[in-house]
Amino acid sequence: MAVLEFQNVSKSFGTGTGKTDVLKNITLEVQDGEFVVLLGFSGTGKTTLMNLMAGLEMPTTGKVLFKGAEIAGPGPERGMIFQNYSLMPWLTVSGNVGLAVDTIFPNLSRKERAEKVAHYVQMVGLSHAATRRPAELSGGMRQRVNVARALAMNPEVLLLDEPLSALDALTRGNLADEIERIWEADRKTCVLITNDVDEAICLADRIIPLNPDGTLGTEFKVDIPRPRDRTEMNHHEGFKALRAAVTAYLMDVGIASKVEEKRVLPNVQPIHAVPAAVQAAREGMIEERFLDFSQLHKIYPTPKGPLTVVEDFNLKMNQGEFISLIGHSGCGKSTVLTMAAGLNDISSGAIKLDGRHVQGADPERAVVFQSPNLFPWLTAKENVAIGVDKVYPKASQAERQDVVEYYLERVGLADAMDRGAADMSNGMKQRVGIARAFALSPKLLLLDEPFGMLDSLTRWELQEVLMEVWSRTKVTAICVTHDVDEAILLADRVVMMTNGPRATIGKIVDVDLPRPRTRKALLAHPDYYAYRQEVLDFLAEYEHGATPKPKPAPLPVAAE
Repeated sequence: MAVLEFQNVSKSFGTGTGKTDVLKNITLEVQDGEFVVLLGFSGTGKTTLMNLMAGLEMPTTGKVLFKGAEIAGPGPERGMIFQNYSLMPWLTVSGNVGLAVDTIFPNLSRKERAEKVAHYVQMVGLSHAATRRPAELSGGMRQRVNVARALAMNPEVLLLDEPLSALDALTRGNLADEIERIWEADRKTCVLITNDVDEAICLADRIIPLNPDGTLGTEFKVDIPRPRDRTEMNHHEGFKALRAAVTAYLMDVGIASKVEEKRVLPNVQPIHAVPAAVQAAREGMIEERFLDFSQLHKIYPTPKGPLTVVEDFNLKMNQGEFISLIGHSGCGKSTVLTMAAGLNDISSGAIKLDGRHVQGADPERAVVFQSPNLFPWLTAKENVAIGVDKVYPKASQAERQDVVEYYLERVGLADAMDRGAADMSNGMKQRVGIARAFALSPKLLLLDEPFGMLDSLTRWELQEVLMEVWSRTKVTAICVTHDVDEAILLADRVVMMTNGPRATIGKIVDVDLPRPRTRKALLAHPDYYAYRQEVLDFLAEYEHGATPKPKPAPLPVAAE
């Protein structure tokens, strides 16, 4: 008998013309001890599906069963772990876990209760922090408390609703390993919703995508032996094949069916060529050593004395080169980027762009941040026009309008140019941010984790948009990222930084893969995983704040 079963379940909200169908005809069985991963992206009804399993929502039609009995509401046999922590801020780690123990085991003696709490706190590796309160914990530690609290209720089924999505890549990977270890030990039935393909493959017995129309997609069985080491899987042919198949499915079904961003960028020249004002802005630039970081340092004063965050950063870039800057949190990636933008003073050394020292902010250096910072009361067109009006003061109003509309068209917003920023999704806002940056016709494009706040499918889509627009403009670009696949996908060279303080360049990998690039094509390229392994090996060497013995510094020469 299945532990969890959906019998032709549909779920809608509202009535009449306001009715919204979220899930349609879901038929699904989850067996005892199985680890099922549902790959769900924004708007596919993933949280609704999880709420039906937990008994927090009831189906509109069909039945949801637990061990053959229809679910009528929440129950301790189904422990749910949410994306947000929901901890009691005035209680310690032990106190928060103790709430769950008291609920399920109200008759325990004080000693038995303390032992049980300590057991679950130790299980998630927080014994050293048992007396701390949530405000004293990192995001990853708070989510571990959430996991411990759910486990303390001793549920038969663990329901995990994107519990790792708000965490940085390293913490996310470590906590995913923790969840797998706990699952291996107790063999509890687990259902996880995620938007991360690698995470799904590492954890799942079965992967089931959620389609944008609210139906279940093609099922993928994961036959890779456990335990599954993330680094070793980079060499596993089964992992590579499954990763390519799941990625292709999600891109074909998910991106093709986008409603709000349905415009596909054609592989043709636009009706109007690149505006004359843009062409004029590009004339007269040097090509070699176009961007030159020379002995760059950033030092902050602290009560304990000067703190060197970035030390002796040397890098030369040719005009039209795209570089990805990668490293663990706190390694100074964004500090280097903000110095290049002129938003952060240089302590010593120099940055030269097109032969001139970088001093202060300037539209010739356009920045796309993780949050696009649009004016919510303005339309997409008006947000882009603000910068364009300043950059092209001698151009006519019609020419400036051409620039704005050209780049909004390029990022797939031709049908939404007059939509207000307040009414846009995060993905659409970031498209406007990208269009705004390109519309400035900058000499240098700086991207600071531009897709970090987006779900995987939207991130993949906007990476393709970025590459398409970049291939037309060939603007010199630096992208700060923590995503290995993103770094390789975008870059001519991947520049890896050592851990801070005193962070510097540790290694540079030249990415000799054909352009134009697509994610599907790259996953099929025979050299792709070799590049990926080089970056993964470097990051593994510096994991958990390690500071390996420095190797000889790379020569500060421009790429050929």
